[in-house]
Amino acid sequence: MKIAHLVPTLHPGGPEIGLSDLAEGAREVGVELVVVAIASTSETSELGALRRAGVPVAELGLAPWDPRAVTKTAALLRERKIDLVHTHLPQADVVGASAALRNRIPAVSTLHRIEDQPADRLDRLKRTARILARQRFMARTIAISQVQREWYRKLAGHDQNLLVVPNGVADPGPVDPDVRARRRATLGLDDRDVLALSSAPMRRDQGHELMLDALEALPDGLPLVVALAADGPLRPWLESRVDATPALAARVRFLHRNQGAELLAASDIVLHTALVGAQPTAVLRAMAAGLPTIATRVGGIPELVSPGTGVLVPLGAGALADALVGLAEDAERRERLGAAARHRFLAGFEAVGWARRLKEVYASVLDGAAA
Repeated sequence: MKIAHLVPTLHPGGPEIGLSDLAEGAREVGVELVVVAIASTSETSELGALRRAGVPVAELGLAPWDPRAVTKTAALLRERKIDLVHTHLPQADVVGASAALRNRIPAVSTLHRIEDQPADRLDRLKRTARILARQRFMARTIAISQVQREWYRKLAGHDQNLLVVPNGVADPGPVDPDVRARRRATLGLDDRDVLALSSAPMRRDQGHELMLDALEALPDGLPLVVALAADGPLRPWLESRVDATPALAARVRFLHRNQGAELLAASDIVLHTALVGAQPTAVLRAMAAGLPTIATRVGGIPELVSPGTGVLVPLGAGALADALVGLAEDAERRERLGAAARHRFLAGFEAVGWARRLKEVYASVLDGAAA
């Protein structure tokens, strides 16, 4: 079965779709992936990862909502003899559904966000139009968490052809102690230091202000260092706040976005302070690395983080600071929670299992189309 995954762009600044992780599992379950991006990107980390995994990638080089996108995508689907189109995010939903219809092949769509913030009339109209289009043109709509499914079901008014398939990530395998030591040394850390990693994009919905409020409230003697490995529109403001606050400047390190995966091996805790989220990939990667997560109790995060695998906190700097102190001072608890988190990852969120679940969806759709 040959499946085309259609995305607006392969630039890593948007929602992490995880196609390079999926490629690792798809090969093992007999699914052939082709990735199509409507726009091109100059940031080639995801592009390179897909090509190293042997996945054909096509970038159409078009601007958002370019009317030529449907024609070009349809032609590529015919050329590649694609059996089914799997779309991600609204622009790709529109283009993919139209191109699939032209080629008389089915399409499915994955939801990546929970859009429950107050919306004006225009936003509500757009959201309704997207729901109607999915109902009309998508054989299945995939939610990545139960809470996202319930959110979408309430908007759509029913759950016909709506199902939950949680995302997964590739298994990074055991951490090499020498690699861990070298990476910690580059940050100037010794064995006593506890490293907490945050790799969420620096946007307002990711709670970085809440995080800095909590870090500013920590006791001076706590041996906790926090690495922020991401980029985004808030980064200059966050850097200026840290530079202007001695307590933060002593504790916070800003790193490049592509260092996040490398630093998991050097970390002791993953910190995720998002204000919204359907199923954050950063938490899945923490689980895969055998690390406990301190996360806000929002969206689909409680479906990943439990009292046995991490710490969930309400949206408040005081609760977050208390959780950081508690884990930073208890190495045995960190080890116990991290081991349980990895066990949970292997049982339900490893990439091969994710690919197998998606293959079952594709097979069901293709069998129905052939009937």
